[in-house]
Amino acid sequence: MRIVIAGGHGQIALRLERLLAARGDEVAGIIRRAEQGDDLRAAGAEPVVCDLESASVDEVAALLRGADAAVFAAGAGPNSGTARKDTVDRGAAVLFADAAVRAGVRRHVVVSSMGADPAHPGDGVFDVYQRAKGEADAYVSGLDALDWTILRPGALTNDAGTGRVRLEADTGRGAVPRDDVAAVLMELLDTPATAGLTLELISGSTPVSVAVKSVAGN
Repeated sequence: MRIVIAGGHGQIALRLERLLAARGDEVAGIIRRAEQGDDLRAAGAEPVVCDLESASVDEVAALLRGADAAVFAAGAGPNSGTARKDTVDRGAAVLFADAAVRAGVRRHVVVSSMGADPAHPGDGVFDVYQRAKGEADAYVSGLDALDWTILRPGALTNDAGTGRVRLEADTGRGAVPRDDVAAVLMELLDTPATAGLTLELISGSTPVSVAVKSVAGN
């Protein structure tokens, strides 16, 4: 498969790129700065420089044409203010989804956040973040032209992955290693029957492949 990942230099994206490249998939990662390219090449991915905060739908669609799947894994980051929560966590996610529709790339996987909700109250940075992610999820899930899956991990850690997770519509709060998030994303890409699902993810006792097959109804 050819997979295009928005936010290609992010911690989850780099892990996913390594997994996909290792099994022979063609992976492109969209990055904001050219100097990030070496990290993507080391992961086995093709770096594509494009600023999703300023690009047009047509520009991003051109990067997506010919892909089998798109993954939105971009984020403004923990040190950004409320303005970039809107321009990246909401705006870039909406742009990327619209570009996928225009490019005819149906399979679309979004890395969201547990607790994302367009009606989330409050004016703190994290409140704005949760609202922005919720608005983006609501937009993507309303696009009939996409076979979307939204993944909402719990608290992210850099612990080594265990390969065992809890993946359900509602898991309750918990943590999960970024390694395991990447492994679940790869399995979701391979399981089109998960289209139309919004899933929460935390560490658990079920092997990743079994967890994904279970939510897909297999």
